[in-house]
Amino acid sequence: MTIWQDDHTPNLTAAMDRLRTDPAYAPYIVTWRELPALAAHHAPWPAGLDPCLADALAQTGIDRLYTHQAQAVTAALAGQSVVVVTPTASGKTLCYNLPVLHALLDDPAARALYLFPTKALAQDQRHGLEHLIAALGAKLPVATYDGDTPAGARPRIRDTARVLITNPDMLHLGILPHHTRWSRFLRGLRYVVVDEVHAYRGIFGSHVANVLRRLRRVTDFYGSRPTFVCCSATIANPAEHAQRLTGRPVICVDDDGAPRGPRHVALYNPPMVDYDLGIRRNLTAEARRITRALVGNDVQTVIFCRSRLGVEVLLRLLRRDLPEGAARGYRAGYLPAERRAIEAALRDGTARAVAATTALELGVDIGSLGAAILAGYPGTIASTWQQVGRAGRGTDPALAVLIAGPGPLDQYLAAHPDALFGRSPEHALIDPHNLVVLTNHLRCATFELPFIEGETLGDFAPTGDVLAYLAAAGELHRSADAYHWARDAYPAADVSLRTSTADHFAIVAEDEADGQRTVIGQLDRPSVPMLLHPGAIYLHEGTAYRVTDLDWDGGIARVAPAGDDDVYTKSSGSSEVRPVGDVTESIVDGGATHAHGPVLVRTWGTSYRLLRLTTNEVLGRGEIDLPDVELMTTAYWLTLTPEAVQALGDAGVWLGEPVRDYGPNWPQQKERARRRDGFQCRHCGLPERPDRRHDVHHIRPFRTFGYLPGENEHYRAANRQENLVTLCASCHRRAEMGVTERSSLAGLSTLLANLAPLYLMCSPGDLGVSAEAVPAGLRLPTIFIYDQAPGGVGYSAALFDRRRELLAAAQDLVADCPCERGCPACVGPVLDGDVQAHNTKADTVRLVDVLVSDRSD
Repeated sequence: MTIWQDDHTPNLTAAMDRLRTDPAYAPYIVTWRELPALAAHHAPWPAGLDPCLADALAQTGIDRLYTHQAQAVTAALAGQSVVVVTPTASGKTLCYNLPVLHALLDDPAARALYLFPTKALAQDQRHGLEHLIAALGAKLPVATYDGDTPAGARPRIRDTARVLITNPDMLHLGILPHHTRWSRFLRGLRYVVVDEVHAYRGIFGSHVANVLRRLRRVTDFYGSRPTFVCCSATIANPAEHAQRLTGRPVICVDDDGAPRGPRHVALYNPPMVDYDLGIRRNLTAEARRITRALVGNDVQTVIFCRSRLGVEVLLRLLRRDLPEGAARGYRAGYLPAERRAIEAALRDGTARAVAATTALELGVDIGSLGAAILAGYPGTIASTWQQVGRAGRGTDPALAVLIAGPGPLDQYLAAHPDALFGRSPEHALIDPHNLVVLTNHLRCATFELPFIEGETLGDFAPTGDVLAYLAAAGELHRSADAYHWARDAYPAADVSLRTSTADHFAIVAEDEADGQRTVIGQLDRPSVPMLLHPGAIYLHEGTAYRVTDLDWDGGIARVAPAGDDDVYTKSSGSSEVRPVGDVTESIVDGGATHAHGPVLVRTWGTSYRLLRLTTNEVLGRGEIDLPDVELMTTAYWLTLTPEAVQALGDAGVWLGEPVRDYGPNWPQQKERARRRDGFQCRHCGLPERPDRRHDVHHIRPFRTFGYLPGENEHYRAANRQENLVTLCASCHRRAEMGVTERSSLAGLSTLLANLAPLYLMCSPGDLGVSAEAVPAGLRLPTIFIYDQAPGGVGYSAALFDRRRELLAAAQDLVADCPCERGCPACVGPVLDGDVQAHNTKADTVRLVDVLVSDRSD
C-alpha cells in the first residue's frame, strides 16, 4: 500500500501539527523543544589570504566568511594549530581548505594531508575541494589514497599529489612504514587536517594519537613542521582532546557564526504494552509509523538506526509503504557507486526517506532534509546533535524526533530531557600513554627510523625503558646510542588501530566443493571464548557459519556453513575482578568506599544456546570448555561500608551473598532429589558422569524462606522435594546466575553500566561490569566497572570523578520507572517466580538511598 495520497498539507508545519495533536502520536511525545533561529555573523577577510581565493569563493556563491571561519583561517595562516568546534553544516570545511590552498598557491613544494574517518566522507570532501580548485583555475592535484587505490596508481600519487586524502589506517600501514617513498611529499608537508576528531576516542583514539606522533617524528626527520587543523562536533573538552591527539598546543575556535533555521526537537517514548514487565512498543515499528506521518506530508526524512541490521529491516518495511525508489538505505558495506547514487537521490529529492547508520552522520553532502528520526539514543550526546543537525541545513526549519529505546539509558533521557538539552556534552577520552598501545607504536616507530638514546615519542618521557625491554626480547638491536629494528617483518601489519592487542584468531572457512580454505575474518583472543567457541555461530555477510574446531594455541578458528542462516548462538560467562597493586585514588563517600586503580579481570565462558533468529526459539544448548582469559586493566569500583551492609541487612535487602547453611536435612534431601530424577539433569537430560555428581537447585530461592539457624525450622519448607530439581553444572550455573541477577547489587550494577556511557562518550561494549557479593581481597559487596582495553584509556578515573552524578542518575531512573518489580528499562527483567521472591527494584532503591546518604560535602 502507498501513503502518497495522505490528506494532510504537504509541509513541515502540517507534519509537526499532526504529531502534536494526533492521538496516535501526541500522548507519547514526552518533550518538545523549539530551538530558535540564529542569525549569521560575518568577519572581515583574513589579512594575507590570497585574493584569488575570494574570487573563487564568489563564483560558488560565497562572498563573506563567518566569524569562526575567519578566526580559524587567521590562526592557521600564522602557523598555529587549531580545533574548530561548531555544529553540523556550519562551513567547517573552509576553515582548512582556505589556508591549505593559500599555501599550495604560494609554494609549489607545499603539500597537505587530509585525514577522514570514513571513505564516504573523504570522497565527499574531495569533490568539494576539487570544485573550489576548478573555480580557482589552478592545477593542484588532489588524490585519494586508501585501500581501494589501485597499486598501479600509487607511484603517480606519491609523485604528483599536492593534497593527499586518506585515513589513519592507511597512514599507519601504507605511508609511515614506507616513508622513504614519500620523502618529497613529507618534506613539503605544511598542513595536516584531522576531521571529526571527536570520533577518535577510546582505544581507537589512543592509537591514532600515536600514529600522529609517529607522523610528526618522520616529518621532523624531513625538516617539515606541519600545522594541524582539526574539526570536531561539540564536546566538553575540544582543545584538551585535540592537543592530546596531535601532541601540539591548539587554539579552540567555537564562536559559531553560521546561521541556523528554527529547529524543533521532540523526545518520543513508545507506548507501554506490558506495565508489569516494562515492555514498550517495538522501536522499529514506531520509527516506521513516524516516518510515514512525515513523508506523507512530503517531508524528506532521514532515519538513523543503531545497526546495519536495523537499517535493512526498516528499509524493507518502508519499501512496502512508499513508491518504488522513494525509500533508500545507507550504511557501510554498500559499494561506492551505490552510495553516490543514494546521495544524489537525496539531493535531487527522488529519495523521500533514507534509513542510515552513523555512516551518514558525518558531513556527507545530502542536501537539505526536512526531518531526522533517531531510532534510539545514538550512544553519545555529541552524536545525537550531529544526527539532529542532518536536517534543516542552512536557515531552513527542521524537525528531529528521538525515539527512546527500551534500555535504561534511553529511558533515563526520556524522563530527564535536561540531561540532553541542558548539560555539557561528554568528554572525549584517550590515553596515548597506554603501555600496550604505546609499546606497539614504539615498535612501528623504530622500524621507520632508529631511536636515539634519550629520544621520546611525542610527550612520552620513559621511552628508554620500553625500548630496553624490546631489545631484551630480541625485537630491537642496540648499536652505540641507537635502537634499530631487528626483525624482517614490518610491525605495523600486526597492529590494528581498533584493538589494543595484536593477539587475534584467524577465522578460516573451508569450501565444501573444492576444500579451498579462506580467511573470512579475525577476532581478538579475549573475545574468543564467548564468540568463537566450538559450536558457536559466526555471522559473516549474512551467512551463518558454525565453528567446527578451535586451535587455541595456534590462533585459528575453523568454520563451515551452518546450513541455516536463521540461527545464532548466545553465550553465557562469568568474570572475577581483583584489584592489584596500589589503588590510584580512594574516598569514603556516603555508604560506600569509592576507588579506581589497576585490576585483574578473569573471564570464562560457561555455556551457550542455539537460537532461531526470527523467533528466539531455543534449538539447542552446549557447554564452553576453554581456558580463562585474563585482562590487566583499570576499574572504578564502589564497596559498601560495613555500616551500609548492616543497615541493608536489617531492612531485609539481599545483596547477593551466598547461602552458607541449608539446614540439617540438606544432605539427605539432596540425595533423594538426585535419585528421584534418575541422576539426570532435569533441564537438558545430561546424565551424571562418574567423576562429577550433578547439583541440586532450589526452585524458589532458599534465602526467601527466612531460615535462621537455632531460631526456626524454615529450612524444612525450603528443602521439600517439590522445591528441588537436579541440574548439571552448566544448567545450574545458568539457574544460579538468574537468581543472583535478582539481587539489589546486581540491579544497581545494571543501572550503573547502562548509565556510565552518558558521562564517558563511549559505547557500552567499551566497559565491563561485575557485581560481587564477596570479592577477593575486599570481602564486602562491590560493583566494578572496568575498561575492556588492556591498561585502560581513562574511563575509570572519569567515573570516579563523576561518581555522584552517576549514582544520582541511577537513583532518578529506578525511582521514576513505572514498573512495579523491575524491568529491562531499569534494574533488569523480572523472571518467572520472582513475585514470591524479593522485589529487586525496591531493594535496589533502598541500596541506592543508603549509598547516597550521609555524604560529606
